[in-house]
Amino acid sequence: MTGYQSGLLVILCFNVIAAYAVYLPMAAGQLNLGVAGFMATGAYAAAYLTNEAGWPMGAAVPAGGACAGLLALLVAVPILRTQGIYLALATFAFGQVIAAIFLNLEVVGGAAGYPVTAYAGPGAVFAATAAVLAAVLLLSRTRFALYLTAIKSDPVVTDLMGVDVRAIQVGALTLGAVVGGLGGGLYGHHFSFVEAQHFNVALSIFTVLYVLLGGVQTVWGPLVGAAFFTLLPEVLRVGGGWRYVLFALLIIGFMALRPQGLVTAGARWPARLLRRAPSRARERPAAETRLSTEASGS
Repeated sequence: MTGYQSGLLVILCFNVIAAYAVYLPMAAGQLNLGVAGFMATGAYAAAYLTNEAGWPMGAAVPAGGACAGLLALLVAVPILRTQGIYLALATFAFGQVIAAIFLNLEVVGGAAGYPVTAYAGPGAVFAATAAVLAAVLLLSRTRFALYLTAIKSDPVVTDLMGVDVRAIQVGALTLGAVVGGLGGGLYGHHFSFVEAQHFNVALSIFTVLYVLLGGVQTVWGPLVGAAFFTLLPEVLRVGGGWRYVLFALLIIGFMALRPQGLVTAGARWPARLLRRAPSRARERPAAETRLSTEASGS
């Protein structure tokens, strides 16, 4: 594997982890535009523990994820009092506040950035991504995942059925923040540098697009969406300066054809075409039979 291929796969892994950080609260109907803030929290916390406290990287990165989860737990109660577009605006503002705090926090370098002494190789990034994917797959087979789907479909009815809707929403946001914090900690240790400017609103928006394009209805959606956004621009390099135009046209086309997401399109679209063609073929003989019957009767 060349250095280019390895670097591209590492970027894909970071995008996949960020996508699952957004997917978990989105599975409960929460649009989180502050995932970059949670990733920044995990990155700076893990880097500080490695540099200043002398923690090993294997302990500092999970601790950074735990710090991001604790922060999400603290802010979840006031943020989740809002719904819809107001929730998106609240999480967006939260992410901006976190980025501004680290940008002016001199203990971690401020605007100049914060070097990280320990290094996480591609193998560690691949293993962490596989662990996150396995954890989400296992979580999708639990009752907690059923609660998330029910809350997204109808929170009022779910509450009437005896489910603590607020607790499940807080849990989903917290788990997503933990995953984002893990991704941020790995990012800082792989690139050996953390800067607040990286964790901006564009990162949050792109991560949400990964999930929306891949599909929210299945756990494979974020993986497919992140792969689409990461790998396809590299494939389209043959188009030269037109590659981003082609990329944008492909996104528009896919979203117009299958707004539910790419994974759903791959599973159902061909089957629907196969079912639709025979049905039209059957409608024509039926119409001809009705016409012949009416003609004979008259």
